[in-house]
Amino acid sequence: MLLDLTSEFYSLIRGALFILALYHLVVFINTKQKEYLYYSAYLGCFFIYFLKDTTPDNYLYIYTYLNFSIQFLGYAAYISFGRALLKTKKYVTDWDKLMLIEVRLFLVCSVLFIAIQAVFDYSHQEKLWTILVPIFTVFGILTYIVLTKIKGKHVRYFIIGSLAYLILANISFLGPYVVGNEYFIEKRVNPMFFTYVGAIVETTMFAVIIGYKTRVSLDKSKEAEALLVIKTKEMSDLKMTALQSQMDPHFLYNSLNSINNFVVQNDIEKASDYITKFSRLIREILTNSSNLTISLNKELGVLGLYVKLEQMRMSGGFDYVVTVDDKIDLELIKVPPLFIQPFIENAIWHGFASKKKGKKINVNIIDEDDKIRCEIIDNGIGIKNSKRAAANRVDRTRKSFGLKASEDRIKLLHENERVYVIIEDISDIKTTGTKVTLKFPKVS
Repeated sequence: MLLDLTSEFYSLIRGALFILALYHLVVFINTKQKEYLYYSAYLGCFFIYFLKDTTPDNYLYIYTYLNFSIQFLGYAAYISFGRALLKTKKYVTDWDKLMLIEVRLFLVCSVLFIAIQAVFDYSHQEKLWTILVPIFTVFGILTYIVLTKIKGKHVRYFIIGSLAYLILANISFLGPYVVGNEYFIEKRVNPMFFTYVGAIVETTMFAVIIGYKTRVSLDKSKEAEALLVIKTKEMSDLKMTALQSQMDPHFLYNSLNSINNFVVQNDIEKASDYITKFSRLIREILTNSSNLTISLNKELGVLGLYVKLEQMRMSGGFDYVVTVDDKIDLELIKVPPLFIQPFIENAIWHGFASKKKGKKINVNIIDEDDKIRCEIIDNGIGIKNSKRAAANRVDRTRKSFGLKASEDRIKLLHENERVYVIIEDISDIKTTGTKVTLKFPKVS
């Protein structure tokens, strides 16, 4: 079996080389990575070279031209593959220049040997081949020594696979000259057996290298993805911080404006009471200012303090009712600080601006499976009337910012989830009012 090059053993090796060549060509077409193209060309040259062992006698004359030339082309592809795979231009720059020269010499030799056959005959090719093989072998060994300077398992595998082929191919080439063909016939082994085995060992090692490099590339890709997630989160946090830093002065401005109104009205007692409550509220805000999120329980507590101040400011006051679903643990729900406040503020300043009595705001916190629905319902004048009334109001832009900032912050907190912020006019013939619905995930 090992003597006959047309046997199943050798046919399987040739078939494997052909399939591998096609496979890596397809990979190159999809990835555009040159090492796959060079490796495909190398395997293809192997296959064509070994195909002579099954070529009919009347076509064997083709190999008087191709036998050595196809090997030179294969070696050129092999060196190019090594340069691309091991990045020799980066790690062994000076030696890489010599490797590039070697590639060019192989390409020249592939053409030269065809010319020799055309002008002279096959024996002249053999003589020149005998001279060149030892030279290239020595250069190959020196190259492997230089490549040891490059760190990594893939380099060791490359050297082991290459040396295996180099040694076994030289046994096939020199064996008949040293011990004679009869020796191999007696052992029932064709001299080319060693070249075939060398090809299998080398391609196996190269397959391991490509697998190793692919795994490293995937690991780097995963690390890059993880880093991107972290950086994206950092950017979101920065945006949240920026919006929060704008929200606090916005709130303070309006609160100080209210204090100023008490002072202008010469109501010292109310101004003092207001300042006391206001200072408590400021302490809470300052405590939470370093956090991008607080519990919904804390948010409702701060909101309660704020509402008390607004109830003091507004003539006739207003009712404020908070209803929380029994199934909700407010400590576990995280929201941005002062998240609901702008919507309450909007209801008070716009909804109740021209309403004399019976003013009321309801805040409902409702459990919806994996989401929280927060409803802010007022019986103010409604959105349409509010827009008409606010046409000449100086602070119209400021209020718009507060609502937009709150919406942006909750969406940033849950950027990969569905977040709903719906503001609707619920006015009808008999009643007026506005409803704000905020829906966001329980877990941030």
